[in-house]
Amino acid sequence: MMVLAMAFVPMAGWEKAAAQSTGTAATPWPTSGWMKDTPGRVGIDEKVLAAFDADLKTGKYELVDSFDVFRCGKSVYARKYAHDYGQIYGKESKTRGPLNARLTGPYNYFDPAWHPYYNGTNLHSMQSVTKTTSSVILGIAVTRGNFKANLDTPLLHYFDVAKVKNVDERKRRITLRHVLTMTTGLDWNEEVAYDDPKNDADLMEATDDWVQYVIDRPMTKEPGTVFNYSSGVSELLAYIFQKETGQDIEKYGEKYLFTPLGMEHHWKRSPLGVVDTEGGLFLSGSDLAKLGYLYLHDGMWDGKEIVSKEWVRASLTPFIEAEEGFKYGYKWWLLPQGTGFVWMARGFGGQRLMVFPEKDLIVTFTGWSILRDPPPDQEFVKRILSAVGDQGCGAGQ
Repeated sequence: MMVLAMAFVPMAGWEKAAAQSTGTAATPWPTSGWMKDTPGRVGIDEKVLAAFDADLKTGKYELVDSFDVFRCGKSVYARKYAHDYGQIYGKESKTRGPLNARLTGPYNYFDPAWHPYYNGTNLHSMQSVTKTTSSVILGIAVTRGNFKANLDTPLLHYFDVAKVKNVDERKRRITLRHVLTMTTGLDWNEEVAYDDPKNDADLMEATDDWVQYVIDRPMTKEPGTVFNYSSGVSELLAYIFQKETGQDIEKYGEKYLFTPLGMEHHWKRSPLGVVDTEGGLFLSGSDLAKLGYLYLHDGMWDGKEIVSKEWVRASLTPFIEAEEGFKYGYKWWLLPQGTGFVWMARGFGGQRLMVFPEKDLIVTFTGWSILRDPPPDQEFVKRILSAVGDQGCGAGQ
């Protein structure tokens, strides 16, 4: 796979986002909740959405829990689908295995008290959408000057090298940018199913010291050359953030992201108390959409800069060819579409944040299909776009 570095690519939708990012009175800001409207008034064919909803309801796409559509800064379609996960995964919840190494608690993925909803609330497990959120918080810290290291800082700068296994010249060349772009070159197998005992993400979560498990992995590739999806590498973000800023990434995110945007959350931690930046965040589908809205507006929120437009644009610029037709930025999946990309955050079980910058459109899904692969994102993208007309925001309002 060829590194795309930071080469110029067409970013259709930036102009519209930038024009909206000043926080004028005409821009609705959903800090206290999304304004409601109808699909038709924002140029979306409700009949097409209804047909999609019917398929979701009947289980054509496995276990989907919610489907939300936002356009022109408003919530225009929202559906939830109830599932009895205590019954669906009852047997697995009592059987030790790769997705249930501890039999009880937050890392039993079949425990209905923890998954997919946190303790009976509407906060849904985000799984690897957490990775994207962690990148946003890191960008905020860079913007505010609290994270001072540049992205070419060696990863081993944050470790006592004498206590790290398998150190060679390649491991010394891993940088923070490689951590953000899944290109560290560390040996990591997350290509097999999550209920496979060879999956490194499960093996990491079965240990107490996740960070040590990751940094001790041997090297297989030169850093920056090959995309290799790794939850372990993403878990290093919490550790690095603490080392560089002296602050806890969850508490920092609470102050500078979740509270300003009006987002409720819960965030799991590893057995040693490290914030789970690889998959431990819980949000509602409607609050998840706010992350997309923030980036759609170049990091601005109601007239205030939350994260710099430079970080937003760098995050959404392809660094490497990824998998399944995607390119990858700073923990963002980029699906080529038209003259630009659909910006996506994706998580195990069917968590999806989809941002269509050319359409001023955001769509979120939550789900808990953890023993079967969810349908490809491209199919959802196709069905969504088939409902959206050429009408711009304001034309039918």
